[in-house]
Amino acid sequence: MILNKDKALKIADFLLQIKAIKLQPEEPFTWASGWNSPIYCDNRKTLSYPSIRTAIRQTFAEQIKERYESVEVIAGVATGGIAIGALVAEELGLPFIYVRSSAKAHGLGNQIEGDYQEGQRCVVIEDLISTGGSSLKAVEALRESGINVLGLSAIFTYGFERAQKNFEEAKCDYFTLCDYDHMIEQAVNSNYISEHLLDSLRSWKINPESWKK
Repeated sequence: MILNKDKALKIADFLLQIKAIKLQPEEPFTWASGWNSPIYCDNRKTLSYPSIRTAIRQTFAEQIKERYESVEVIAGVATGGIAIGALVAEELGLPFIYVRSSAKAHGLGNQIEGDYQEGQRCVVIEDLISTGGSSLKAVEALRESGINVLGLSAIFTYGFERAQKNFEEAKCDYFTLCDYDHMIEQAVNSNYISEHLLDSLRSWKINPESWKK
């Protein structure tokens, strides 16, 4: 879900400018899953650009205050959501914690790092939503620890139907700053790609497992 189209297009423009997102429908990437993909996303690059990471931090903060005004703590998902989550927590003046993919095998065996209280109202920060699997594992870990997860927010999502269903089944609200549809719209607007490639790009989102260039 996108809360503000104009801001979504602006974030898309930033991601394309710094090549945090690359669109190559005629020379697709191969994901670890074996899927052919016209898009590659690495939102960690945003951290290297002060003006862009500031804009992302501020957009997160504005939209979180709008949607989850009672939030008491921000949680980042390891590893991509840690740095941006900490920046968002700083912008909001809130405590920050983060969630490991699994509990540590040594020491205290923590999966959640940082100080928190049972019942605290939390918003989870991610850099990217694909199918939603890793994001929702973090949500589950927080819930099992007694934290009240209000929702999850990410910089970008591919917008797969599977992800939407997974969040619905988990009863977890979410929104993203930008998504695949706004990304390709901005890519055409800025002449990053030609309009004749739109049909191919749109068909990938519908059936990524069997898409071919």
